[in-house]
Amino acid sequence: MQEKPYFCPNCRSNRVKFSVITSYAQSFQKDALSGSITEFKDPDAIAESEPTIQCLICHFTGNELRFIKQAEREPRMNTPTTPLY
Repeated sequence: MQEKPYFCPNCRSNRVKFSVITSYAQSFQKDALSGSITEFKDPDAIAESEPTIQCLICHFTGNELRFIKQAEREPRMNTPTTPLY
């Protein structure tokens, strides 16, 4: 994952709450007659060229570059705040 800001291209309100979706493959063997599982192997992560990101506000899912490009199109401005108390 890249160290760049995200912005949801769907709801256009979320810049902070996201999750990364990963895929795993787990092989196993079954008994041909009973159908019971006889052996499980440890899960292996499936390598992806680009992470899949999900917005935790609207649940939109897309590739990481889409969220990064949206943040570049609509950058967050750093506005100074002065308290009035």
